[in-house]
Amino acid sequence: MKTIKIKTKADGKNDVKVLVIYTGGTLGMVYDAQTDSLVPFDFAQIPDNLPEMARLDFEISVLTFDYLLDSSNMNPKVWMELAEIIQENYSKYDSFVILHGTDTMAYTASALSYLLENLNKPVILTGAQLPIGVARTDAKENFITALEIAAAQTHSRPVISEVCIYFNSVLLRGNRARKNESVQFNAFESENYPVLAEAGIKIEYNKPYLKHYDQDAILKVHQTFDENVLILKLFPGITQKVVRNVLEIKGLRGVILETYGSGNAPTDEWFLKLMKEFVDKDIIFFNVSQCNGGRVTQGRYQTSHFLQEIGVVSGADITTEAAITKLMFALGQSNDIQEVKKILKRSIAGEMS
Repeated sequence: MKTIKIKTKADGKNDVKVLVIYTGGTLGMVYDAQTDSLVPFDFAQIPDNLPEMARLDFEISVLTFDYLLDSSNMNPKVWMELAEIIQENYSKYDSFVILHGTDTMAYTASALSYLLENLNKPVILTGAQLPIGVARTDAKENFITALEIAAAQTHSRPVISEVCIYFNSVLLRGNRARKNESVQFNAFESENYPVLAEAGIKIEYNKPYLKHYDQDAILKVHQTFDENVLILKLFPGITQKVVRNVLEIKGLRGVILETYGSGNAPTDEWFLKLMKEFVDKDIIFFNVSQCNGGRVTQGRYQTSHFLQEIGVVSGADITTEAAITKLMFALGQSNDIQEVKKILKRSIAGEMS
């Protein structure tokens, strides 16, 4: 990896220092006339593509991955690599901006929120729906405003001290966000948690919903995920054979069970017996609603009462993206089933109410 410093208005004295981590994604593509195609962006040439950065009054350094990733290729190894980079540079920089493809940005934001325990500085993920080299790109506004939010301080303390996603004029808690658009600029939503900030003429922060700054917090970076998990989405007509074949995958430790509405599932005898059979085999089931703004309330209806009885863990109002990364994280922290369930039930980084 290489790190370059961007020329800005900062005078190098008491300026806020922001580290940009460029992983790849749509944002970092520019038009190449020779090949008549879009090619990866070289941040050494950023003044040519984003001259507005020269007017910012804080220091900016950019660390570029040696291998640029389409976000479809994101995985837990890269999440841990990002956490390591932040840990290694935590004392050198006041904040971090991660440039990332949109498709799996919510997964990465969720994973980092668990890995970076006691985080007390901004980690802002952003990207774009159109490359920076396209005339109508959203990349410039997303990037510039993400930088400004990352650098924002009040009384020498960061305004933001958690993992967030900034996109299309709104700042969202990272583990509450999910991608909901592939063709519009408003790519992300946060149905179960308020917007943290809105960027208009001014950036207006929704202060009651921001994570509180803790001056005594000491960063602790976790480095273990267990990838032996899967998502089982229920649908009318799902068969016993399909469910059994899925749950009998060798090495499986945990399942995100995407249920209907407020956590409801079929009451067919075969389904209930299968659930009980695999719960008894120490497979952990984490119940998440299929609804974008859904909340699981196990036991409210007869169709979820049995799940509650046999020990399926309620995911409350967590998103699927935050749930699957949390399940990987929890299983990586302990081999004790009850301890893993305790981790799942409590809010680690504001991912569930």
